[in-house]
Amino acid sequence: MTDRTMRRQVLLFVSLLSFSSVSGQVSYSVPEEMPKGSFVGDIGQDLGLDVKRLKSGKARIYTGDSAEYIELNKERGVLLVKDRIDREEICAQTAPCALHFQVILENPMEFYSITVEVTDINDNAPIFKRGEMKFRISESVVTGTVFVLDQAVDFDVGANGLQRYLLKPTDNFILRMQNHADGSKAVEMVLQKPLDREKQDRLLLVLTAVDGGDPQLSGTVQINVQVLDSNDNAPVFTQKIYKSTLRENSPAGTIVITVSASDLDEGSNGKISYVILNSVDDASEIFDINRETGEVRLVGSTDFEKKRQYQIPLQASDEGGLTDSSKAIVEIIDTNDNIPVINVMSKSSVIKEDIQPGTVVTMINIQDPDSGENGKVQCSINENIPFTMSSTSNNFFSLTTDSDLDRERASEYNISVTCSDEGVPSLSSSVTLTLQISDVNDNAPVFERSSYEAYIVENNTPGLSIFTVRARDADWNQNARVSYILEDSSVNGVPVSSYVSVSADSGVIHAVRSFDYEQIKDFHFRVKAQDGGSPPLSSNVSVKIMIQDQNDNPPQVLYPVQTGGSLVAEMVPRSADVGYLVTKVVAVDVDSGQNAWLSYKLQKATDRALFEVGLQNGEIRTIRQVTDKDAVKQRLTVIVEDNGQPSRSATVIVNVAVADSFPEVLSEFTDFPQDKEYNDNLTFYLVLALAVVSFLFITCLVVIISVKIYRWRQSRVLYHSSLPVIPYYPPRYSDTLGTGTLPHVYNYEVCRTTDSRRSDCKFGGAGGQNVLIMDPSSTGTMQRMQSEKSILDEPDSPLEVRLF
Repeated sequence: MTDRTMRRQVLLFVSLLSFSSVSGQVSYSVPEEMPKGSFVGDIGQDLGLDVKRLKSGKARIYTGDSAEYIELNKERGVLLVKDRIDREEICAQTAPCALHFQVILENPMEFYSITVEVTDINDNAPIFKRGEMKFRISESVVTGTVFVLDQAVDFDVGANGLQRYLLKPTDNFILRMQNHADGSKAVEMVLQKPLDREKQDRLLLVLTAVDGGDPQLSGTVQINVQVLDSNDNAPVFTQKIYKSTLRENSPAGTIVITVSASDLDEGSNGKISYVILNSVDDASEIFDINRETGEVRLVGSTDFEKKRQYQIPLQASDEGGLTDSSKAIVEIIDTNDNIPVINVMSKSSVIKEDIQPGTVVTMINIQDPDSGENGKVQCSINENIPFTMSSTSNNFFSLTTDSDLDRERASEYNISVTCSDEGVPSLSSSVTLTLQISDVNDNAPVFERSSYEAYIVENNTPGLSIFTVRARDADWNQNARVSYILEDSSVNGVPVSSYVSVSADSGVIHAVRSFDYEQIKDFHFRVKAQDGGSPPLSSNVSVKIMIQDQNDNPPQVLYPVQTGGSLVAEMVPRSADVGYLVTKVVAVDVDSGQNAWLSYKLQKATDRALFEVGLQNGEIRTIRQVTDKDAVKQRLTVIVEDNGQPSRSATVIVNVAVADSFPEVLSEFTDFPQDKEYNDNLTFYLVLALAVVSFLFITCLVVIISVKIYRWRQSRVLYHSSLPVIPYYPPRYSDTLGTGTLPHVYNYEVCRTTDSRRSDCKFGGAGGQNVLIMDPSSTGTMQRMQSEKSILDEPDSPLEVRLF
């Protein structure tokens, strides 16, 4: 091998094809029997592909069903010998001999056709299949008689094939080469000197076959010639060439053809026998001939795809050793006996849903060894899918997308590829390709509703779950994972996040604080749903939270005003008729709805038969005529209830004075047990304080300081007295019966004497009615005046009364 020269020829044809695929063709030439790892060709340079493209495209060699003799080194971008290449094993006598394969690349998908011509080296010597050839030749055979010899077989081709024959010794015979029209050569032995059995009845010759290789190889066979008595007529075939046809896959025993020869001799010299001589195409192993009848029968199997024609060398010989030769040419007729073979060269198992239409996703190669119409193949796929099958070149098909894909409509396609030939009957094969559609974040989350409204009862517990918002994303996996976000906004200037929160995973909205219906009745905010795609998609929805009222506020009495140190009394003249309006209890409830519906009831009264309270308006009226027997001092306890469940209530005490003038009832309201109890308590605390101070401070200085403090405190207590509380009534306040605003305007004025501790009286008038307001702490006495005017005229009077 080291003395041989290698020839490398590169022929590059590049052509662009449609469907986003590239096709090119490169040819190389290498000798057979190259050692493994030998360099074949640099496809990176010849095809203009750099090493990075070979790696990123996952370049590989596709040979179909053929053996893989060549491998691709992606690191260097070169083709190397992978396995032993024997030209004779691959191509037999076919010349030129070539290996055909494709180089496939992906992303984008490309393929290139590679042809590697395998050149012959002289590695096979000529051989004779029979170790000895025997001839029985009559001594009477004339010179020039031809004897056909078995040909030697040399599996090499061209100059390395069989070139010539040598015969030794050449005393009686010489060799002659006979060239046939089909290019084959036959070797003949020609008698050039008559035989004499009496001198030599047996001749031993050596036939040598020599090829044209370097170094030259040869093979030999021994020829044994037995000299017989004379037989002067040789057999003669009726035809020099016989032709016949045979359908492939015919059963063994099928008669192919019948040959015949004639011999003018008689007896044993005229008895002809037929044989099949050895040939290069091993016809003697596939066909057999009846030695007596000349019927050629099929004993082996024929395959049109392997060999389309057989040339059978025939020989007819008589008993005298004379022979004649002929040839039978058998043409093999193809039958549709091979189904198309589908080879998936390259495919993408997973493709993105946003792939562009016209993108090649799979390439397949179809192999049908049949010929003619039997070998023409058409491929199709199932209908109603966004893919199409088209032919890119001879026996190559590509599967491409022909419209947009949507994983949300179909996440997987099972594509059935069916390939059928045009034979009769047609043969077909199919393969199913499974394509997974990978998700692309092309769908934003969608809420179940366009807006949400929810209710929550006030005074809720912080952290209470209000309700849940839900959004769905048609995408898959991470792209469909929805997170919920509370969008920034404010409610009455306060961030909405201080009111509610939303769970990022579940969409549950929780109350952050306890709501008060009286402060806020409803508020709005927006929740955003965002998926986990990249980039993320989102949508938002408006949420309205409405606070429901709860009966959590009792009624508040606005009038009459209840104070700790003053007493308000309503005056009723004794001349009052039935239905006389004494006063009106005014109350409000800050709750709403039925929780704010108020009702008034008289709980306790000094004389229940004298007064009644309006259930809806709180008006206190007389229910009978006032008499002299009725007590001056009347105490009414009115309860105000709302309509909530459970109801809440408030109680107010209304003092009513049944009298015609103020002095008449003054004495009735001067002695109050509350004031006495107050003074007793005050004295107790002062004595207790004095005892404690005396105990703690032993020294005289401490005692003196304590006494001074005591006196100072006492003077402060005597100086400061409680003032009356003037009630406030909301303007335009309407009662529940719709009678309008209060019919009276209440006005009060404070009248104080020099010694406020001793006397402090307050009076008020109300639209023609008299109201007495008296401080129960007053201990002085007042004479009953005959007229109110005289009282007013007294400059030193301890009481001042104003009428309105």
